Amino acid sequence: MRTEYDYIVVGGGSSGCIVAAELAKNPQVQVLLLEGGPSAEDHPETLAADGYKEAFINDSVMGERFSTPQPHAAKNRVYAGTGTVLGGSGSVNGMVYTRGSKLDYDEWPTGWKWDDVVPDFEAVESILRPNRRPPTDWTSACISAAETQGFRHRPDLNNGDLSNVIGYEWMSYEGTNRRSSYVAFIKDRGSLPNLEVLTAAHVQRILFSEGQRATGVRFEQSGDTFEVAATREIVLCTGALETPKLLQLSGVGPSDLLRSFDIPVVADRPQVGMGLHDHPNVPVFFKSREEVDCIYPQLYSFFRTNTESDLPTHQSDTCYVYWPAKSAMRHMIQRMLPPMVVPHAMYGPRARSMVRGMVGAAFKIRALQAYTDRIFGIVLILGKPKSRGSLRIQSSDSRRQALIDPAYYSDPEDMETMVKGVQLARSIGYSDPLQERGATELMPGKRVQSDKAIRKYIAKNTITTYHFAGTCAMGETETHVADLELKVRGVRGLRVADASAIPWTPVSALNAPSMMIGYRAAAFMHQP
Repeated sequence: MRTEYDYIVVGGGSSGCIVAAELAKNPQVQVLLLEGGPSAEDHPETLAADGYKEAFINDSVMGERFSTPQPHAAKNRVYAGTGTVLGGSGSVNGMVYTRGSKLDYDEWPTGWKWDDVVPDFEAVESILRPNRRPPTDWTSACISAAETQGFRHRPDLNNGDLSNVIGYEWMSYEGTNRRSSYVAFIKDRGSLPNLEVLTAAHVQRILFSEGQRATGVRFEQSGDTFEVAATREIVLCTGALETPKLLQLSGVGPSDLLRSFDIPVVADRPQVGMGLHDHPNVPVFFKSREEVDCIYPQLYSFFRTNTESDLPTHQSDTCYVYWPAKSAMRHMIQRMLPPMVVPHAMYGPRARSMVRGMVGAAFKIRALQAYTDRIFGIVLILGKPKSRGSLRIQSSDSRRQALIDPAYYSDPEDMETMVKGVQLARSIGYSDPLQERGATELMPGKRVQSDKAIRKYIAKNTITTYHFAGTCAMGETETHVADLELKVRGVRGLRVADASAIPWTPVSALNAPSMMIGYRAAAFMHQP
């Protein structure tokens, strides 16, 4: 390892791998990429298309965090894990690759509208090479069911039109292999002699000169602490839950918060960590008469569910994922159940392992697995949340989790949209094409009919869709954390290039937009 590089990229996730690889295309510069998690090669499930379910319960590649108790979600502490491995969440997620709606980018600042970013999406896709899964009898029946409720079947969900549509998602895979940004931009390119990649490198803070210039980073690896310098720039790509935390630990954030932990203030930036939002989701489960012939969540739909909202007329506000339980029901329960049944004060690796073991043993019973193979979910996702929360450090210790408050349903409109969404998901399940397959509702169940009962069900069963955004939002005013080229205001030599910079999340998944942001960040830095 050198002691000095031209560029240091912190975070080897969906955006960070692209930033580092694109910068390293210039043979005249030296680039260091620091990833806190392990190498993807050490965990082969992160490189396989069907390995996502195993990655989801591997604590070595999927970090555990929890939100603060959510007042409008039954006071639950919602699981807030993300990928902690080379490739980031793009190495452990369901591989969905969706650009979003043209209307989503109307909400973004000048220079980031749909027509501005499409060339960058196309450049990413030329290297990523996403594909779609073939139709099955079950997915075809789901499309027919959705069409009875006003959805339009469209062959391409990446053309900018996500207004009341259903179709097969583009996914980041090729053959039997997952194509994360790490695979596509770094692994497949072979030798990049001017790019050094260090894994298991936990960055503690950004170092600044007296002139508020970012000059290097301090990180820990294998019990030793190192400092390395950056002569040009440092780029933070650790995601919406870690990038603001690292800024705050480094002295860039709300001054009162920093002083409370004796952190020297480099720049008083009150908005660092503010604006946190996510796509909460709840399932509507059905049992079919026959086995579901699909093992991937490949079918998605988008709809304007709440017509009373002040969103643009054709802006979809919800997403519906058609989820075959046979794909990952055991793994989902093994990940999500332990913190629900183990008291928070007693929760830890041992308790988690015990609960997972019991779930695994139960699924070895053939009858239970056969029953699961007939279950499917229409998972309702709130695509355009108006609720905004925050992220604040609770210690100067970089190993300690920040206080994560996505403030689910703090804006009442979000809950009303979800209530209408549950009703629509039910209508899809009860339509003739799925009734012909014997669809019977399991959850919420026949007893949950009134709006009040549905609200209670939503509050109790809300989980994250892992689409955290907005904690270092870019914008045109001085109050925004980052400017339109992703430079952090108030300091020099530092940028953010991940979902934390998103001002308002698209209705779709964030993996593709995060890659686009990384690609654009590198392009900005290539400019003279």
